[in-house]
Amino acid sequence: MFDTHVNLHAEAYEEDLPDVLSRARAAGVSRMLAICERLDSFPRVKAIADANEDIWCSVGTHPHHAKDFTDTAAADLIERASDAKVVAIGETGLDFHYGYSPEAEQVASFRTHISAARETGLPLIVHTREADDLTASILEEEHAKGAFPILLHCYTGGPDLCRRGLALGAFVSVSGILSFKSARDVRAVIQDVPLDRVILETDCPYLTPMPYRGRRNEPAFLPYVADALAELHGLSRDEIGATCEANALRLFSKVS
Repeated sequence: MFDTHVNLHAEAYEEDLPDVLSRARAAGVSRMLAICERLDSFPRVKAIADANEDIWCSVGTHPHHAKDFTDTAAADLIERASDAKVVAIGETGLDFHYGYSPEAEQVASFRTHISAARETGLPLIVHTREADDLTASILEEEHAKGAFPILLHCYTGGPDLCRRGLALGAFVSVSGILSFKSARDVRAVIQDVPLDRVILETDCPYLTPMPYRGRRNEPAFLPYVADALAELHGLSRDEIGATCEANALRLFSKVS
């Protein structure tokens, strides 16, 4: 399986990262994508990828931190993305739930990341919360200027954003949220996503799937995310794992 969204540079893993990776591999996770959430953390993220043959990374700044990187240009992302281990742009997007960064600065950062994805051809990892319509509108507007691959990551949005994203060729990733009893609306949306557009992620150290909810999340729990999606479609864990890994390798085409 391919865990397409892990925060391995988080403080939660500082003391036991080797053990975390060993457990992931023992659980059948053969590839991992370490996500960059701030441009100044990129050296740490890339160091993890460089040190492990089965880990790749992204480059970007989460919308929470957009206010801290207002001078970032697409060229800054493009330069870093030339490295063989960098396989995606982001995560980026819009998050109006917490309001850690002003809306205008989030939008500007989002468009900068889109420009870098268009130029490099690398997938754009999109985070969105309480901003479905604006996220979809920006993706549509920018896509009309020139196509770029899209991943709507850790999907918890409504059916309209999902529909509009799929129309642009987007992939949708699911996390441990899919296994939560309270996530009926998310399951209803994901059930309608074609299986050739779905990939798996943990988004660790958060969103631990059942039956381990409440514990620190880690890539070793990815099979339980696969179980939640398998139950939704009446398939086996192995069938879902193989399908989603093939999808992920199509999307993240630099991954070997």
